[in-house]
Amino acid sequence: MRHLLDTRTLDRETALRILDVAEDMAETQSRQVKKLPTLLGKTVVNLFFEDSTRTRISFEAAAKRLSADVINFAAKGSSVSKGESLKDTAQTLQAMGADAVVVRHSASGAPQTLATSGWISAGVVNAGDGTHEHPTQALLDAFTIRKRHFGADSRGRDLSGMRIVIVGDVLHSRVARSNVWLLTTLGAHVTLVTPPTLIPQNVSLWPVTVRYDLDQALAEGPDAVMMLRIQMERMHAAFFPNEREYTRLWGLDAVRVAGLPETSIVMHPGPMNRGLEISSEAADSAASTVLEQVANGVSIRMAVLYLLLAGERNDDEGVAQ
Repeated sequence: MRHLLDTRTLDRETALRILDVAEDMAETQSRQVKKLPTLLGKTVVNLFFEDSTRTRISFEAAAKRLSADVINFAAKGSSVSKGESLKDTAQTLQAMGADAVVVRHSASGAPQTLATSGWISAGVVNAGDGTHEHPTQALLDAFTIRKRHFGADSRGRDLSGMRIVIVGDVLHSRVARSNVWLLTTLGAHVTLVTPPTLIPQNVSLWPVTVRYDLDQALAEGPDAVMMLRIQMERMHAAFFPNEREYTRLWGLDAVRVAGLPETSIVMHPGPMNRGLEISSEAADSAASTVLEQVANGVSIRMAVLYLLLAGERNDDEGVAQ
């Protein structure tokens, strides 16, 4: 495994391998001593050009539990904010001896540029780029769905036949894009539910069903309902009349959760806008996997860093080259 840049080019076998290794990692986290010596002597750099406390802390925890050295590089307040380019930053990290770089950037394609430019020899993990992709979020979501539905029998299983509904601001969501590709690769059927103003123009090329009526989609009894955060910071136009109207038509509340099958789960990548796309009752319900997703994120990121750095860098089986 050389890099993890997206899920669109991730094949089923590699995706299942990451999920299965994450199962092993999750088991180690239930022990009294959670730390493994696997990446001792390796250096992982968290290179974040966008704020994201949750994702950065998750990657940091994953690296530290594998005994790697971690350097957190925030672009704000650094030489990057004074005009240093991505190339200069990469060459600085190369000189520091970084073995892996976890990068989040506002520009779609920045991790791909870093991985293919020749500026750096480290493995690159995309922690979210623009409105493009967020592959480890999709992996942890798939891991959570698989774990909830199959329990101890999860290993080696895909999501064939499962129906997943993704609801909300698809237009601005890299989480939605990564999940569409990964969940479909794993055999699930994905339905997008969104206001017409928040659907991407090229959605006809995606392997999904598109609906605009949330109640109609929920009536079909999905296995998982994934609510997306309304990304106000990326909205520079009026995409819906007002927040109350959005909540009424596309928000998940206690009544809608109560109408779901008992085995359905409710997901959210966080951070949540409680009372907008999801009510507190729905977020805190027995069907909710929000806290499980956070815990599973560490296991997935441990698996990715392990496969990236644990002596397999020269294999020809790269993930999402």
